[in-house]
Amino acid sequence: MATLKAPRGTRDLIAPEIGRWQQIEDAARRVLPLAGFSEIRTPAFEPTELFVRGVGEATDIVSKEMYTFESRSGERLTLRPENTAGVVRAYLERGLRTAFPSPLRLWYLGPMFRYERPQKGRQRQFHQVGVEVIDTRDARADAEVILVACEYLRALGLDDLVVDLNSLGDPGDRGRFRDALVTYLRGVEDRLDPDSVDRIARNPLRVLDSKNEATQKVLEDAPSILDYLNDDASAHFEEVKRFLEVAGIRYRVVPRLVRGLDYYSRTTFEIRSEKLGSQSTVCGGGRYDGLVEQLGGPSVPAVGWALGLERLAIVLDETFGPLEPDAPEAFLIARGDEARGAVLPLARDLRRGGVRCEVSVSGGGFGRQFKAADRRGARFAVVLGEDELQRGIVSVKELSTGEQKEVAREDLVAHLLAGREPASAPLGGSTE
Repeated sequence: MATLKAPRGTRDLIAPEIGRWQQIEDAARRVLPLAGFSEIRTPAFEPTELFVRGVGEATDIVSKEMYTFESRSGERLTLRPENTAGVVRAYLERGLRTAFPSPLRLWYLGPMFRYERPQKGRQRQFHQVGVEVIDTRDARADAEVILVACEYLRALGLDDLVVDLNSLGDPGDRGRFRDALVTYLRGVEDRLDPDSVDRIARNPLRVLDSKNEATQKVLEDAPSILDYLNDDASAHFEEVKRFLEVAGIRYRVVPRLVRGLDYYSRTTFEIRSEKLGSQSTVCGGGRYDGLVEQLGGPSVPAVGWALGLERLAIVLDETFGPLEPDAPEAFLIARGDEARGAVLPLARDLRRGGVRCEVSVSGGGFGRQFKAADRRGARFAVVLGEDELQRGIVSVKELSTGEQKEVAREDLVAHLLAGREPASAPLGGSTE
């Protein structure tokens, strides 16, 4: 019988790699609430129409990459390829505009699904942390979500990332720019890659995001969206830049920066790391003032971002080195029948005291149990036998030095924790 394997584009996360993911998730749960964000958990699948209307029927995500299926009742459902549309659906369905003060600040964490070619930092089941600020047009909201993203990454030890910034203007600005861009692209069509030629009719702004070097060379002379902004959109963009400067955030204006979702308007941005080469974007987002109305609600402006855990984990590993597997601080070894049972309540008491410990449950003699402690990388071997039971002590051996001493049961937790290194910055990065 053939061995079953995980589907292409999916991965099992196990130790020590899972420890990196836990650090990323823990940082989100610690940093984002400090900025007033409340967690929201939306379904992993939604009505297909939500993404067709919200993300855009002409986008690659909707036309090529969604996992769509029909339920037994005939309903068309799709595994979520992104989560902003789902958050807005919840915002409307649950009446969150009146249930909570505006602007509403939400954050999420979970898996997304897109059928695309797996590569470094990109999977078909991938995971995102994201934030949404709903019901504000203030340029400070744009700057603040970027600031929050930078502070989140800083909490993980990263402080040398670059913010790429652009504005897509309002729908009228985008329409005028689109017409000018199509005219330009038709004139150089013979010098574009096939995918870009195909996008001219379907979604011409996505041509600007082409990774083809020859196409990028051709685009150097393409029109700039910044030349088509109306006065209000231009003033908004200038305010965003000013607020970023006041906050001390380094940015660069990139007029060809677009996002792969149709709902973006005005501010768009990416936070990049050179660690990943062509796949260098760690975080991306922007303003989506028309999405709520597009999904059947009132005219409600909003701004947010999403960050890929797979890519971020790679950046952290390359910056700080891969994590080592977690090893127990204490490995409990029993000698004698009575002690074999007594190590279990001892393990319970140590764990309640904050000591990582394991019990030798694989059987074997005294020497074999010590070998198991070495294999697990334990710092201490804690030996409990009949003599130790009667005297209310344990024998503690520090495996790296061979030093051994008797310790009273009531002093054991303090003894085992005495040499533990104090916690510092989450990943070794500065918190100053």
